[in-house]
Amino acid sequence: MKLLLVNPNISGSVSDLIANEAMRAASPGTQVEVVTAPFGVAYIETRFEALIGAYAAAQLAAEHHERFDALVVAAFGDPGLAGLREALPIPVTGMTEAALATAHLLGHRISIIAISQRIQAWYREVVEAYGFGSRLASIRALDRPISAIGGVQQEHADALQSLAQRAVEEDGADVIVLAGAPLAGLARSLEGRLPVPVVDGVSSAVRHAETLVALKPGRARAGSFAPPPAKPNQGLAPEMQKLLSLHNHP
Repeated sequence: MKLLLVNPNISGSVSDLIANEAMRAASPGTQVEVVTAPFGVAYIETRFEALIGAYAAAQLAAEHHERFDALVVAAFGDPGLAGLREALPIPVTGMTEAALATAHLLGHRISIIAISQRIQAWYREVVEAYGFGSRLASIRALDRPISAIGGVQQEHADALQSLAQRAVEEDGADVIVLAGAPLAGLARSLEGRLPVPVVDGVSSAVRHAETLVALKPGRARAGSFAPPPAKPNQGLAPEMQKLLSLHNHP
């Protein structure tokens, strides 16, 4: 089985964190590959940055998907996931969707720990769009500068653990979700240090992607996730044009 993890941000250091956690989480025999956005921002905090990241993810997916059995959008907030699910002939999941699905199996009230204050509104909208709004106990986030996005979990480890502890004690969280690819792998180091389960988005997405491949549920040919209809287009990269025409006939 081959899984493609798409980092919609430009940070190579974050891609390294994603790759390390993905390889630790993957089943024996599963191959993982991480590709990094060639344009965009260091890390996504806002709706507009998510828009840019979604297009970067679409471009990377169009270029690389043919060699893989499933694709993971490896950024919390899952920029572009729904559109990729329409267009790609392979299963698609993302860090937020998979983390929420995992958390759903572990407890009722879910708290998300994030790396910035600005990111909270967009995260909340994504959680609500997935139907988990009533299950969201809180979103707690760092309120301090980030000197290097690839080192945020080392630089702010104590603060992140404190936020998670407060989410349990003050917000009634049954499960903690560590949000964002820069926090990939942190759940492993927090194991046993918090009184509730801790969920990692990358490892959840890898395992859910493996499950989707193994289940062989089939591709949508009707409904809202059917492939986009054929129509004239221009200015798109050849790979994107090919993807749009993959399952369509004029």
